[in-house]
Formats: sequence, C-alpha cells, structure tokens
Amino acid sequence: MKVFLLGGTGAIGRYALPGLVSAGHDVTALARTPEKASAVRARGAAPVTVSMFDRDALTKAFAGHDAVVNLATSMPSTATFVLRRAWAETERVRTEGSAAVADAAVEAGVGRLVQESVSMLYPDSGDRWVDETAATDRYPNAIGNLAAETSALRFGAAGGRAVVLRFGLFYGPGARHSEQFLSLARHHVLPVMGPPDAYLSSIHVADGGTAVTAALHVAAGIYNVVDDRPLTRREYARALAEAAGQRPWVSGPGRMAGLLGDRLTSLTRSLRVSNRKLRDSSGWRPRYPSAVEGWSATALEV
Repeated sequence: MKVFLLGGTGAIGRYALPGLVSAGHDVTALARTPEKASAVRARGAAPVTVSMFDRDALTKAFAGHDAVVNLATSMPSTATFVLRRAWAETERVRTEGSAAVADAAVEAGVGRLVQESVSMLYPDSGDRWVDETAATDRYPNAIGNLAAETSALRFGAAGGRAVVLRFGLFYGPGARHSEQFLSLARHHVLPVMGPPDAYLSSIHVADGGTAVTAALHVAAGIYNVVDDRPLTRREYARALAEAAGQRPWVSGPGRMAGLLGDRLTSLTRSLRVSNRKLRDSSGWRPRYPSAVEGWSATALEV
C-alpha cells in the first residue's frame, strides 16, 4: 500500500513510520525542515515538503496514494499546558490542518484516511469501562480533536474509509512530557494529576505506532488505542516511581489540579478505556499491557 504520513517525526510518528516501512508499505512523509527530511529518509521513507494548510498542494502530494495517515500535532510544553493561548497552534493544526488534509484526500481520490485523536474526549466515567459507543464531551481543550474527527468523518461521507484512532495519554521515549515526568521522579518529585483512585488510560508510544499500521486494515470507524489495563493514578504514580528508582519526597497536585477547571480536564477525569474493538478487529496487541511494564522499559531508554 502507498501511504502518505503527516506527523512522521512526532511522538507516535517516529514509531509509526518505520513500522509502516517494515510492514512493506511504500511511505511518503511530510517533512518541514531539512533535519526532519533526513530523519524521514533514515527511517526508509521519502520526504515531501508541503504545508498541511495548503489544500491544493496536499492534493497534488496525495495523488496516487492509497491511504493518508494524519498524526500531525503541535502540543504545548508541559510548562504552558494550562494556558489557553498555548493551545492556539495545536487547535489550528487540528481544525484548519485536518480539514485541509481530509478535503485534499477526497480530491486526490485517496481510499483511506487515518486520523489521530484522543481518548480524553470521553466524560468522566469513574471505574466503569468506556468503549467507542460512549458519547464525547465538548470542553475547551477538546474542540480541536472533535474538529479533526469531524473532518475525518466528512471524508468518510464522501466515499472514503475513515478511521479515527483515539489514543490514551502518551508515555515513553520521544513523548516530551513523559520524559519530563520521569526526570522529575528521578529527583524525588512525583507528578500526580487528579484523585488517586481515578483511572488514567495511557499508551506507550511504540504501541501507538503499531496501532497505526493495524489501522490500515480495519473497517471504517472509531477505535481506542490504549493499554490493556488502565491504572488508577495511584498505581500509575507508583509505576513511575519504581521505574525512576527513587522514593518520592513530593507528589502532587493531586485533587488540587481540579481547581484549574477545564484547563486540566483531559488529565484529571477518570477514564477506564477499553481497547477491545481494535484488538478484535485487527489482532493488534500492545507490547506493554500497562504502564507498569511500559514505564519500566522506558526508564532503561531515557
């Protein structure tokens, strides 16, 4: 299959790209700088320099491809995460950029579009399991992801096969915030967001990469991409501390994170998300069943 990949040097993309190549796909990847173009070539793909906001240019670039995979993002830094203005570029990528990608894919006659999204769109569900049939929640930081999903569904309505991947919280080498969390834990500071008994559904970036390859062979629809066993925040923090090999002296902000309201909604709600649909549809299995195993492996690499 001939695949065009956007976001091929990002947290998930750097794993998805070589995974797609290893699976025998002919991959073209967007590269905005010479350095990123070199990284794309090193992973066995052909780089193309084009703006994801330029519909006409994208249409030409997508011509002849069987599938487009949109993993493009521009997440704010951990330090500015709670500032609304820090999300402006992220939202532009997910609204304007994803719309241009979907429209260009339609114009180019591409058969399949895979769009990245997040599982944090679901409302707080306590200890109940959440699957793809659950309604989504519209809060400020979710607007961009909901727009990206809408663009993908518009591609599907035009006759293509649209696959939306709702990823859990990324962790692992290359996920900037998780590397910062591990560094803090090694200095006896343990980040904990929200109530300790609330569930957090995460996904190791390497497992996210293999899910992208699996998404090329499933029926159109929405799929959760998360670990097999979501952990409570207490369990997640314990796994991080054990991976860091240090006893925490300070942890938090815990429940106090809720005081920041919708600015931390995606990190404080309880989400016990199921990955069964993707597993049953494709045979995909995460290498790391939970963040316990995933953080332990990450600590050896970071």
